[in-house]
Amino acid sequence: MKSIKIIVEKHSDGYIAYPLGIKGVVVGEGETYQDALVDVNSAIRCHIEMFGEEVLEKQSAILDAFIAEVSV
Repeated sequence: MKSIKIIVEKHSDGYIAYPLGIKGVVVGEGETYQDALVDVNSAIRCHIEMFGEEVLEKQSAILDAFIAEVSV
């Protein structure tokens, strides 16, 4: 079992979730934060089934992920 970092965005019409450290495009969505996590988990498993474990980075360079905001 591998731990994968997930980014979750809240939009006016629901949540979008996507993983870091996976080759290819994998996205989940849902009406709630938890729904989006469940959906992206399912999408990741399907992606691995279709393309093999080669889509997973052997060792992710990502230690942590942050959201910041600046004014321009």
